[in-house]
Amino acid sequence: MLNLMTDASGAGGMAVMLIYIVIIVGAMYFFAIRPQKKEQKRMAALLASLEVGDTVVTTSGFYGVVIDLTDEDCIVEFGNNKNCRIPMKKSAIAEVEKPGEA
Repeated sequence: MLNLMTDASGAGGMAVMLIYIVIIVGAMYFFAIRPQKKEQKRMAALLASLEVGDTVVTTSGFYGVVIDLTDEDCIVEFGNNKNCRIPMKKSAIAEVEKPGEA
Protein backbone atom coordinates (compact mmCIF):
# COMPACT_ATOMS: atom_id res chain seq x y z
CA MET A 1 0.00 0.00 0.00
CA LEU A 2 2.82 2.39 0.84
CA ASN A 3 4.52 1.62 -2.48
CA LEU A 4 1.44 2.68 -4.46
CA MET A 5 1.32 6.08 -2.78
CA THR A 6 4.95 6.92 -3.63
CA ASP A 7 4.40 6.00 -7.30
CA ALA A 8 1.36 8.29 -7.53
CA SER A 9 3.18 11.21 -5.94
CA GLY A 10 6.15 10.68 -8.29
CA ALA A 11 3.89 10.95 -11.34
CA GLY A 12 2.29 14.09 -9.90
CA GLY A 13 5.73 15.61 -9.32
CA MET A 14 6.68 14.95 -12.93
CA ALA A 15 3.49 16.64 -14.13
CA VAL A 16 4.22 19.72 -12.02
CA MET A 17 7.79 19.83 -13.33
CA LEU A 18 6.51 19.57 -16.91
CA ILE A 19 4.12 22.46 -16.28
CA TYR A 20 7.01 24.57 -14.91
CA ILE A 21 9.12 23.81 -17.97
CA VAL A 22 6.26 24.83 -20.29
CA ILE A 23 5.81 28.08 -18.33
CA ILE A 24 9.54 28.88 -18.50
CA VAL A 25 9.71 28.20 -22.26
CA GLY A 26 6.61 30.35 -22.80
CA ALA A 27 8.13 33.19 -20.79
CA MET A 28 11.36 32.96 -22.79
CA TYR A 29 9.34 33.19 -26.01
CA PHE A 30 7.42 36.30 -24.92
CA PHE A 31 10.41 38.09 -23.36
CA ALA A 32 13.20 37.18 -25.79
CA ILE A 33 12.19 35.67 -29.11
CA ARG A 34 9.00 37.60 -29.91
CA PRO A 35 10.47 41.12 -29.42
CA GLN A 36 13.50 40.17 -31.50
CA LYS A 37 11.32 39.02 -34.40
CA LYS A 38 9.25 42.20 -34.10
CA GLU A 39 12.44 44.31 -34.32
CA GLN A 40 13.62 42.34 -37.36
CA LYS A 41 10.32 43.02 -39.12
CA ARG A 42 10.57 46.73 -38.25
CA MET A 43 14.11 46.95 -39.65
CA ALA A 44 13.10 45.06 -42.82
CA ALA A 45 10.24 47.52 -43.39
CA LEU A 46 12.57 50.44 -42.70
CA LEU A 47 15.12 49.24 -45.24
CA ALA A 48 12.41 48.44 -47.79
CA SER A 49 11.17 52.05 -47.59
CA LEU A 50 14.68 53.45 -48.14
CA GLU A 51 14.83 55.93 -51.02
CA VAL A 52 17.40 58.14 -52.69
CA GLY A 53 17.76 61.39 -50.73
CA ASP A 54 16.99 59.89 -47.31
CA THR A 55 19.28 60.81 -44.44
CA VAL A 56 20.64 57.72 -42.70
CA VAL A 57 22.66 56.86 -39.63
CA THR A 58 24.92 53.85 -40.00
CA THR A 59 25.53 51.26 -37.30
CA SER A 60 28.93 52.87 -36.73
CA GLY A 61 27.32 56.27 -36.08
CA PHE A 62 28.02 58.11 -39.33
CA TYR A 63 25.37 60.40 -40.82
CA GLY A 64 24.95 60.48 -44.56
CA VAL A 65 22.58 60.82 -47.50
CA VAL A 66 21.63 57.94 -49.80
CA ILE A 67 22.52 58.73 -53.41
CA ASP A 68 22.07 55.31 -55.07
CA LEU A 69 20.31 52.01 -54.24
CA THR A 70 20.55 48.43 -55.41
CA ASP A 71 18.90 45.31 -53.98
CA GLU A 72 21.36 44.71 -51.14
CA ASP A 73 23.70 47.71 -51.30
CA CYS A 74 23.49 51.48 -51.30
CA ILE A 75 25.90 54.33 -51.85
CA VAL A 76 25.94 56.90 -49.07
CA GLU A 77 27.47 60.36 -49.30
CA PHE A 78 29.02 61.59 -46.05
CA GLY A 79 29.60 65.26 -45.18
CA ASN A 80 29.63 68.17 -47.59
CA ASN A 81 32.49 66.77 -49.63
CA LYS A 82 30.94 65.28 -52.78
CA ASN A 83 33.93 62.93 -53.12
CA CYS A 84 33.13 61.04 -49.93
CA ARG A 85 30.77 58.41 -51.31
CA ILE A 86 30.92 54.96 -49.77
CA PRO A 87 29.12 51.83 -50.96
CA MET A 88 27.72 49.81 -48.06
CA LYS A 89 25.29 47.03 -47.26
CA LYS A 90 21.76 48.10 -46.41
CA SER A 91 22.04 46.06 -43.21
CA ALA A 92 24.63 48.59 -41.97
CA ILE A 93 21.93 51.27 -41.72
CA ALA A 94 20.53 51.77 -38.23
CA GLU A 95 18.11 54.70 -38.71
CA VAL A 96 16.42 56.45 -41.63
CA GLU A 97 15.03 59.97 -41.71
CA LYS A 98 12.91 61.06 -44.65
CA PRO A 99 13.59 64.58 -45.99
CA GLY A 100 10.16 65.95 -44.97
CA GLU A 101 10.26 64.59 -41.39
CA ALA A 102 12.83 67.06 -40.04
